[in-house]
Amino acid sequence: MNSKVVLITGGSSGIGKSIGQYLKDKGFTVYGTTRNLKKQSNFDAFQLIEMDVTDPKSIEEGVKLVLLNEKRLDVLVNNAGVGITGPIEETPHEEIEKVFNTNFNGPVHVMKAVLPQMRKQGSGLIINITSIAGYMGLPYRGIYSATKGAMGIITEAMRMETKDFGVHITTIAPGDFATNIAAGRYHAPVKEDSAYAVPYGNTLKQIDEDVDAGEDPILVAKTVWKVINTKKPKVHYKVGSFMQKFSLHLKNLLPDKIYEKLLLNHYKL
Repeated sequence: MNSKVVLITGGSSGIGKSIGQYLKDKGFTVYGTTRNLKKQSNFDAFQLIEMDVTDPKSIEEGVKLVLLNEKRLDVLVNNAGVGITGPIEETPHEEIEKVFNTNFNGPVHVMKAVLPQMRKQGSGLIINITSIAGYMGLPYRGIYSATKGAMGIITEAMRMETKDFGVHITTIAPGDFATNIAAGRYHAPVKEDSAYAVPYGNTLKQIDEDVDAGEDPILVAKTVWKVINTKKPKVHYKVGSFMQKFSLHLKNLLPDKIYEKLLLNHYKL
C-alpha cells in the first residue's frame, strides 16, 4: 500500500507540502509540482517537478516525467490553487479568469492527463482539494467560492463516468488553515470612493484573521492518507473546525434567508 506513487499539484508550500511530507514519511513515493523549480533550490522534503497547471503542455510534460520514472501513477492530489477577494463588480475580469484557470480549468486538465494511465492500470485515486467555502457564496469571496464549488460538481460527475475503470474520484474540502494562501491571493483594491469600501475592508480583515487562526494543515494530510487507505472513498470529505463543518449542516437545514443572515452577522455586514 505505502509504495504507491503520488502526484501533488502545488506541492511546494502550504497544504500541498504538508500532504507530501506526511505521505513520504508513510513510505509513499511522492512528487510535488511547482511553477518555478529554480525558486525551490533548498526544498528537500520530497521530489519536486516543474509544472504550471494553467499550461496544458506543462501538465502533459510533468505527468510524462513521473510515468517515465515510476511507470505508474496511483494517486493524484489536485491541490494547486489561488485565492481572490473583492466585490465582484469591481474585480477585473482578467483576474477572475486567472483564478478559474488555476482553480478549475487547471485541475480538470491534470485529471485528463492522468486518467489514461489510471485506466490502463485499472486503478487510481484522484483527490480534488476544494474548500468549505465552495459550498456557499461568501461575500467578497464569491469568485473563489465559485471555483471550488465548480470543482465539487465536476467531481460528482467524473466519479460516475470513471466508476467502471477502477478509478475513484473524491473531494476534500478544508476550512481555514494556517498557510501562506493570503500572501498569494489577489485582492481587489479597497477604493476609498467605492460603495463597498467599508464592508469590503472589514470583511478582508475578518478573512485574514480566520486564516491566521486556522488549524494545522497536517489535519488535511491525515485525511488524504485516510482516503488513500479507504477501499471505497466517499464523494466528499470536509476538514476544519467544528463550527465550519457545522455551518454546512445549517445551510442544508435552514431556510436560505436565515442562513444568509447568519453569514451577514459573521462578517458584520
